[in-house]
Amino acid sequence: GSVHARPHRLDQSRTNATCYDCHDAHNVGTLGSMQRAESRLNNPAICGSCHEKALEEYRDSVHGHAVLVNRDSEAAVCSDCHTTHEIDSPAGDPVMLTITENCGNCHEDSARTYRASYHGQVNRLGYTNTAKCFDCHGGHQVHGEDNPLSTIHRDNRLETCSTCHEDAPAGFLDFHAHGDVSDFENYPGLWLTSKFMHVLIIGVLLFFWTHVLLWLHREDKDRKAGKSFRHPHPGEDVVYIRRYSATWRWLHLLFAVSTMVLVLTGTTLLFSHTAWAATVMAWLGGPEWEAIIHRSAAVVWLSVFLIHLMIVIRNIQRSGKGAQWFEKCSMIPTMKDVRDVKAMFVWFFGRGERPDFDRFTYWQKFDYWAPFWGVAAIGLSGLILFNATFTASIMPGWVFNYATIIHAEEALLATVFLFTVHFFNSHFRPDRFPMSTIMFTGAVPLDEFKFEHRLEYERLKASGELEKRLIRAPSSAMEKGSKALAVVLILAGLGLLTLVLIGFLTMP
Repeated sequence: GSVHARPHRLDQSRTNATCYDCHDAHNVGTLGSMQRAESRLNNPAICGSCHEKALEEYRDSVHGHAVLVNRDSEAAVCSDCHTTHEIDSPAGDPVMLTITENCGNCHEDSARTYRASYHGQVNRLGYTNTAKCFDCHGGHQVHGEDNPLSTIHRDNRLETCSTCHEDAPAGFLDFHAHGDVSDFENYPGLWLTSKFMHVLIIGVLLFFWTHVLLWLHREDKDRKAGKSFRHPHPGEDVVYIRRYSATWRWLHLLFAVSTMVLVLTGTTLLFSHTAWAATVMAWLGGPEWEAIIHRSAAVVWLSVFLIHLMIVIRNIQRSGKGAQWFEKCSMIPTMKDVRDVKAMFVWFFGRGERPDFDRFTYWQKFDYWAPFWGVAAIGLSGLILFNATFTASIMPGWVFNYATIIHAEEALLATVFLFTVHFFNSHFRPDRFPMSTIMFTGAVPLDEFKFEHRLEYERLKASGELEKRLIRAPSSAMEKGSKALAVVLILAGLGLLTLVLIGFLTMP
């Protein structure tokens, strides 16, 4: 099935090459034998008897010097890169993928860092439209980085980058193509950034997962003891209070859907080693379409965030009381939130009563402010990576290395947090299981509102505002539609979480 077995272009009566053209019929050695080592040293000359130009280029390369001059049988020869019996045209995708993979048989550390890059992730998924080893280092004319003839020498690197990145600016020179986050000696900044993100992820998840487990235990006990609120079945006799306007509900829905699309498309690259990632990439239509979908979702995601900011600023300006941003009903964390955290843990262990909350609880405030950091970190790093040529024209290339780390790690933290902690707080805790539709209907039963936000309830009642906010129960159609939407989003989130966990636990 190889190119050698096909008819010769000038003489159709014979093949391009047959067994005895490559093998010495009477001196075939076994693996590890002296004959085998000698065969490897002769491999370039044998291949070069037909491929003269390739041999000339190879002869001057670092590989050729090691084999032909130093007689090092462990150095790369033709068959190491092109394989032996499955040789085909290097212009085809399968061969390009094979050659790229074969480079890693000798250059293991370089292959590992390459696979961690965008170029390598796409290649690992079976596509060849991003840079491969030979695109940067050359094929037969591989030279050391310090050799002026090398395609990756600093004097030649921009020209090499420009083969894919048209008009590559000087900033590309400072990009660490094989920057290794595990190598503190050579890349201390990358190492520290990676470790900081790991500590952040572990710290946040450890605290909130502990919070989840303790809350689950205490609320379950209180429910069994008849102390906890039980979500009533919707009906005409249940009084509701308006909690969220249609604007906020639509923004929440757009944010949720765009986040899930970003998670799906982003983790497909991040976990390119998994079988599911290859399936999803094919389903998306390949890396070009994946990039379009990912960036389109990012535009929606960032737009929702900016619209939200404009609404908040407008509301503050209309009120004429900027100080209200720091009042009891605001999202700004206060010392009461610190006291509430302490009181909740006291309640978790059965040594006190559940604290009373105002309009927003401390975990809701965290859910609110975490996206500010997340949007800033993920959004800014994403914008840096979005247009490499523009970014490198105003920033040094090493910014790409840091942006890649922050973009991936912060997105991973947001994904796991949203689909575990946020889902528990909003849907899975015993008082709300199996789901809550408040964010879809905008309405909450008055009894539940009184239990969850007693301080706000008492303040509204004292001021006479409570009656103005009471509404009828959502219609049957609204309730059913909201439940259906909640089910779809929850299942989608749990499905994405499963894919992420598979990818994380099988990381090589």
